[in-house]
Amino acid sequence: MGRFGGKVALVTGATRGIGRAIAVRLAAEGALVGVNYRSTGDPSTTLGLIEAAGGRGFPVEADMRNPQQVMQMVAETARIGGRLDFVVSNAAINPLLKWDETTLEDYDAIQEINLRGTWVVCQSAAKQMIKEGHGGAMVTISSISAWVSAKEQTVYCGTKAGIWMLTKALAQVLGPHQIRVNTILAGAILTDMSKELVDPSSPFRSYYEQRIPLGRIGEPEEIASVAAFLLSDDASYITSSELLVDGGFITNAE
Repeated sequence: MGRFGGKVALVTGATRGIGRAIAVRLAAEGALVGVNYRSTGDPSTTLGLIEAAGGRGFPVEADMRNPQQVMQMVAETARIGGRLDFVVSNAAINPLLKWDETTLEDYDAIQEINLRGTWVVCQSAAKQMIKEGHGGAMVTISSISAWVSAKEQTVYCGTKAGIWMLTKALAQVLGPHQIRVNTILAGAILTDMSKELVDPSSPFRSYYEQRIPLGRIGEPEEIASVAAFLLSDDASYITSSELLVDGGFITNAE
């Protein structure tokens, strides 16, 4: 069964990268996982990997820019699973934009998906968990960009810092309901959202590799393992906390 046997989890942005890795990890450890996707996405690869890992998952559609869809997604996950124990709010976008070329439309898209989306999914999930009366745990995916600014990520940095503090505030009010809320400040991770990191010849990749004490870019599975820990009973006395998972980059950030 694994340590998450009998539990139901929802992972947003689960069709690729970090979200996919987390969904597969939780399912491999016994959780029934709701795999969130947008209408333009395809959950089949994630669901196939879950099945290959011996786990179980099901697709749940919602665009994080549509609060009503997000609330319906949470309700649908609980209906299909019979309960809701865990939520990982991972869905995000990170377009590289110069500050003076960032339009209001750009700002709204980044803020609504990253920060407001995190709020809506966590608020809805918390209400569901409270109604069910068994407690639960949530993990939000923030970023080292909440700590270290980047010239072409001004709005993104703001949303990730907002997620960090939103997590701490939610943990305070949800603690009495035995719902733990923690965040991961992810560093440079090899995903298709960070194309510049994937290309071995990219100067962007070289910049990070030269400054990360471990000498390499992280893998999505390394974030997934931390998320699984934070959701597990091994972290039963951890809430309102942040884990910096960056290979030590922060020590050399410039």
